Amino acid sequence: MPSRPVSTYKPLCQSDDKDSLKNDIQRHVISSLGNDYDPPRPYPYYKALAYAVRDRMVDRWIYTQRRYHESKAKRVYYLSLEFLPGRFLKNNIYNLNMDQCSRQAVAEFGFDLEDLSELEWDAGLGNGGLGRLASCFLDSMAALQIPGHGYGIRYDYGIFFQTLSNGHQIEKCDNWLRNGNPWEFERPENLYEVQFGGHTEAYQDENGKTSFRWVGTDNIMAMACDTLIPGYDNGHVINMRLWAAKSSREFNLEFFNMGNYVGAVEDRIHSETISKVLYPNDSVDQGRELRLRQQYFFVSATFQDILRRHKKHIACWSEFPDHVAVQLNDTHPSIAVAEFMRLLIDQEHLEWNEAWDVCVRTFAYTNHTLLPEALETWPAALLGRVLPRHMEIILEINRHFLAKVRQHFPGRDDLLEKLSIIQEHPERRVRMAHLAIVGSHTVNGVSALHSRLLQERVFPEFVELFPGKIRNVTNGITPRRWLLQANPGLAALISQHIGTGWITHLDEMKKLAPMVDDPAFREAWRKVKKENKQRLLRYVLRKTGINIDESSLFDVQVKRIHEYKRQLLNIIYVISLYNRLRKDPSSVTVPRTVFFGGKAAPSYVAAKLVIKLINSVAEVVNNDQSIDNKLKIIFLSNYCVSQAEKIIPAADLSEQISTAGMEASGTGNMKFALNGALTIGTLDGANVEIMEEVGRDNIFIFGLKAEEVAEKRRSGHNPWDCYHQNPALRETLDMIRDNFFNPEEPGIFQPLLHSLLEGGDHYMLLADYADYAATQEAVDKLYLDQDEWTRRSIINSINMGKFSSDRSIGDYARDIWKVEPLSRADFNGNCPLPGEDA
Repeated sequence: MPSRPVSTYKPLCQSDDKDSLKNDIQRHVISSLGNDYDPPRPYPYYKALAYAVRDRMVDRWIYTQRRYHESKAKRVYYLSLEFLPGRFLKNNIYNLNMDQCSRQAVAEFGFDLEDLSELEWDAGLGNGGLGRLASCFLDSMAALQIPGHGYGIRYDYGIFFQTLSNGHQIEKCDNWLRNGNPWEFERPENLYEVQFGGHTEAYQDENGKTSFRWVGTDNIMAMACDTLIPGYDNGHVINMRLWAAKSSREFNLEFFNMGNYVGAVEDRIHSETISKVLYPNDSVDQGRELRLRQQYFFVSATFQDILRRHKKHIACWSEFPDHVAVQLNDTHPSIAVAEFMRLLIDQEHLEWNEAWDVCVRTFAYTNHTLLPEALETWPAALLGRVLPRHMEIILEINRHFLAKVRQHFPGRDDLLEKLSIIQEHPERRVRMAHLAIVGSHTVNGVSALHSRLLQERVFPEFVELFPGKIRNVTNGITPRRWLLQANPGLAALISQHIGTGWITHLDEMKKLAPMVDDPAFREAWRKVKKENKQRLLRYVLRKTGINIDESSLFDVQVKRIHEYKRQLLNIIYVISLYNRLRKDPSSVTVPRTVFFGGKAAPSYVAAKLVIKLINSVAEVVNNDQSIDNKLKIIFLSNYCVSQAEKIIPAADLSEQISTAGMEASGTGNMKFALNGALTIGTLDGANVEIMEEVGRDNIFIFGLKAEEVAEKRRSGHNPWDCYHQNPALRETLDMIRDNFFNPEEPGIFQPLLHSLLEGGDHYMLLADYADYAATQEAVDKLYLDQDEWTRRSIINSINMGKFSSDRSIGDYARDIWKVEPLSRADFNGNCPLPGEDA
């Protein structure tokens, strides 16, 4: 067979200078968008700039793919049901080190880069911390030159666009693709068939061996949509490949000609709903089934793609894990264990033990929760109907696994039910976390506390059965997005004193330690914070019409609304502060602006009530002239990444107040601290490690510890004692009960009070209230000393090196994936033709 010719590919974009960029922008306005470039109009020029930046990434991406191919590098495949990348334009410009030339180029067309970037819609591909973490990890894989790929679903619509009506959350369609997406490449040539339903049948293969095939299925096509993720100024560009559902059925012309216009397209539309919306409502049967189909859809397409890429390069299947590492981001992609076994056994005809060895050595699993309800399970009947062959394989995996349990724990039949992948009572269900643990070589938690609780409370028997399998990799955030891009003023100040090495080695921030006690540096630090607060002030005025005091303490809690995250504790304290102000405005020395933001799941009634309470309290407080403007409450609707980039740099105080032992890690806590906010929080998740890094004196810790929460729940906690013993708390709860904040809807907040007082205060709001209130007094006292506050702000920021996602990915690469970063030396010029690996 003749050898392939060496590529003669020449880069499309020879230069990243201003004039070259200007020419490309105008070329794209004409050729890609079909517009006249004169006079310049904002949206076409935003989109043309995006295309011009993408052109430059494509060059680097082709170069990167060749390096992978030539070096035969082991690759990492990161499977996540959601990503939350935020806006791409500025992030890509910063990572390509094109900030200056981009600003100059668009300025000569009469535009400001900040204004053009505001025209981009946040990608509706994720919901919260899980998706944002996945995006930070892809950024760090590219920055560290790890051969990596992200895989997920290309949703047509995000979870929802949040608006407020009379303080109530209203969910509207998040049609983020309405104006197209200049960053993605659709690849209709990359189509894979995904099967559902049908049944299995046994047959004898040519060797007389009993084999199985999956037949009578409904099939859907998965089309690849690629978005390029550039590393920071290193020429390395990786790929986020998301799957869009396409019908395998053609338009039914017979139906159409008979006048059945709906029927002509109905089947096709039904097939394509799989990738329509992120997280369908799973409180109804149809929603649950659609969510299961989504998970299998992207897993099936992903593994077909992985095998297509690697089968031609491996001599035998035992080598496969030497070339491929698959990371399951939470339980959502865990059906991949059964899918890979199906492919190995039914299509590649491996023996069970050989296939299982390959499977376990390929997978690793990240657990993100301690909440039992979040450890995903599926009714066996549903899984058996939608994925009948996979149900058979899961049962066989479980049979082999339980044999191992019996051997390891003789006479301990009680453990069989506890450890089994199949839960038998009260309903037969498949425990997907158990499947992921059994089918992976490594399981990790995402903070030191979380991993310890996984080992000691959630999966102690698995720890004994598989010593060393469950370990910790603390989460991290990318400093490129969350400091360099989000806080350019602070980034410039830091670089002025220690250079730019911190951008890729965040530990270098510690070089600023000598500046902590420099009065001029502290003054410059305060000036940056003031400018960030002014920027947020203008944004809030535009969004809400509310004027806020830039000198007030900006107290911020922005995250998904959930009972364990305890936004309710925060607003209860705010009401008690309001009561003090009503009685004596001089009793409060520090004005506060309290910011809330976050979405509640559409079916999460309690969380939506918390949103309503916050907004009802805000309506009263913000219009009360008697309190001398010393307290304002702002709920910013539709919290998203681009909004976070405005809020986080302006924050003085970061609220990380979840019930101890319930937050796996958190990454918002890291973003705020990196930008110089001081944290008020419990010893939960990564707060514990943040305290260790910044020092106990530079963080406001309160409340019960995880062990104390568990003990209170065991021994009995009477929330009425808290109510009777604390007059300020009692007054606040009585006001909520007596409809002070919402007389038009009497009794609306009664369920919240019931959960606190009659329902046992499961999340320990009342148990922690007194300590939280006292700690907030300590916050006020320190804020009055602005010089000392700034000193501690600097200490927080410069000690965040541990919490870089570069460190996290380095830990995964070294300890779990066993992959090495590439260097330019890995590329010697003997390359496949461009696009071969797409």
